[in-house]
Amino acid sequence: MGIIIWLIVGGVVGWLASMVMRTDGQQGILLNIVVGIIGSVIASFLFGGGINQIITVTTFVYSLIGAIILLAIVNLVRRGTVR
Repeated sequence: MGIIIWLIVGGVVGWLASMVMRTDGQQGILLNIVVGIIGSVIASFLFGGGINQIITVTTFVYSLIGAIILLAIVNLVRRGTVR
């Protein structure tokens, strides 16, 4: 059951991050899930805590910030600029 929740929350976080970074048209639901989960991992390194924490508003926002950072790095590498 935990993996399903990870996938759903990862998809929502990835989708919101792609809306903020204006890359929503370039990626599908699978990439949104991947971005959300990797964003959660980045956030756990930056803000402390583990990846297996209970999902709260704080951890959701941290995951969103991590996903935005990930998309900014990808944009920087691919295009040379951050949108």
